[in-house]
Amino acid sequence: MDSNESNRNKKLSRRSFLKTLTLTAAGLVALPGATYGYARYAEPKWLEVTEYTLSFARLPQQMDGIKVVQFSDVHLGFHFDTKDLSELIELINRIQPDIVCFTGDLVDETVGPDGFAYARVLSELRPPLGKYAVLGNHDFKEPWQVQALLKNAAFELLTNKMVRVQHQGSSMVMAGIDDQWKGNPDINKALARVKPEDFVILLSHCPDFADIAVHYPVDFQLSGHSHGGQVRLPFYGHVMTPKFGRKYVLGHYVLGAGKLQLFVNRGIGVSTHPVRFLCRPELTVFTLRKG
Repeated sequence: MDSNESNRNKKLSRRSFLKTLTLTAAGLVALPGATYGYARYAEPKWLEVTEYTLSFARLPQQMDGIKVVQFSDVHLGFHFDTKDLSELIELINRIQPDIVCFTGDLVDETVGPDGFAYARVLSELRPPLGKYAVLGNHDFKEPWQVQALLKNAAFELLTNKMVRVQHQGSSMVMAGIDDQWKGNPDINKALARVKPEDFVILLSHCPDFADIAVHYPVDFQLSGHSHGGQVRLPFYGHVMTPKFGRKYVLGHYVLGAGKLQLFVNRGIGVSTHPVRFLCRPELTVFTLRKG
């Protein structure tokens, strides 16, 4: 993203964001039927599994080669249901990750009557080194219910807290912060027990929090929130992204002269409008290497 585009996006309010997304959706409707049909019915269900091998100087040698799966922005209840979730969890289990990370927006509006079914499906994830989650801004419409759902599914909810992951006689830190938009993120509290030698993975729903995280002992930040723009146009890129997801929109970034690596997942579901265009839903698989 160039500086002019970044400055333009920063000036837009939530109202103008929703207005622009509405106009974009209307524009897609006006396109030839096949194009709109693809954006509405095909691409939102065309999941892409992206795989990355990333090197970290501070990763313990005993952690070399561990596999981390990230999924984000499911938006259950808005064109994504229990059956869709079950298929996603089955796919993750086939990948056999060591760690699973969920980076927020489990539901779109409310948990609703399917909450027990959601928890049952999510509980089928059993990675050996744990599964970890943070809340997203949409989860704050029913924060207590979403927290209960994740805990019932045996996720470790990292709201301004950290846990130590033990593996082969060594350890690393999984940390998370409250949502930057709707919550009260406190990175000092989240990292209060981090040791100088610790390798730290931070979960933050909002990717732009990386500009704060880079000043702390964080090696790898995983985020979602932006949906990659959800609608991307040729030769232009994303049409619009939400607050705190405008600077870092999708993919891999390196900040602080290599101190912090950030990955922004495009998300699984959709929100506001049930369309994706040139921005497929994404499940991310990371292999972490010592290097």
